[in-house]
Amino acid sequence: MNAKEILLETLKRDGKPERLLKQFEGTSFLPGDPVNNFVRGQRWPGMPPKKDLWGTTILWPEDSIGAMPHVTPETQVIRDVTCWRDFTKVPDLIANCSDNALWDPYLEAASKVDRSENLLMMFAPTGLFERLHFLMGFEDTFVNLMIEPEAMEDLCAAIGEYRYNGFKLMVDNVHPDAILSHDDWGSKQSLFMQPDVWREFIKANYVKGYDYLHDHGVVIFHHSDSFCEPIVEDMIDLHIDVWQGVLPQNDIPKLQKQIDGRMVLMGGIDAAIVDRADSTEEEIRTEMRRLLNAYAPGGHFIPCITYGGPGTIFPQADKLINEEIDLYNEEHFGTK
Repeated sequence: MNAKEILLETLKRDGKPERLLKQFEGTSFLPGDPVNNFVRGQRWPGMPPKKDLWGTTILWPEDSIGAMPHVTPETQVIRDVTCWRDFTKVPDLIANCSDNALWDPYLEAASKVDRSENLLMMFAPTGLFERLHFLMGFEDTFVNLMIEPEAMEDLCAAIGEYRYNGFKLMVDNVHPDAILSHDDWGSKQSLFMQPDVWREFIKANYVKGYDYLHDHGVVIFHHSDSFCEPIVEDMIDLHIDVWQGVLPQNDIPKLQKQIDGRMVLMGGIDAAIVDRADSTEEEIRTEMRRLLNAYAPGGHFIPCITYGGPGTIFPQADKLINEEIDLYNEEHFGTK
């Protein structure tokens, strides 16, 4: 089997992959499509503060590993959620991202992907919950969920429709094999909100978009490097094929038994151990042996760093992570 075939076997409930995959192996991650370029614009380390089309101020200091929203009392976009349309406008993706000429450069790049060897994976960052705190900060997001539920439902529905339109444009123009969709739903220890609140405001507004992806045969990788144990059955309901970023703070062996092959768990690596400037080779290899011995026997598992894309911050970590997966595969499957 090549890596794509192993990935597809891993996705099957009764699949028989001949070895473990090495992180994002079997996929070709291709960001930079017109939807993301339109809303987010170009970003680079050391760029001056800039606003995305929702109005959120984005910073990327030279010494930072990535761009982040900068929400302060001065930069907060939505000051009063009961009249949120007075503060922001939902970017019109259909009007601005439907021109075939916009898609031609991306389609040219996509055409160079050997899809017999890899799933072509598109990128859908800044999910529904993330958009909420980008617009009003964490504190106001949580307070408004409690005291202004009608206004928050209206805003969540608008963001959900916006996400659906983005998914539809990607599928209709590119027909990707997979989409990596981002939305962090919790901390390392807990969800950000009670499960019923998450179901009412977040899950309900993912149904349309994820149904569309599922119905068009797109493999849904949902990134949430969070504690999501209480909603794992809901994630399966949403047709999420791969929970990418599953932290080891989740009880992964317990979840593997519960899920029973209905969703793949991708992650398990404690980044705080392996991905520091001063991480030693022994620390990295020890952590990898721990998780491979603990999680690989449960099946439907892809060992991976828990970030929302390929690659560690410090490249030596990736090299050692993949070497340990190769060693495990040699020992347990007789192949690399």
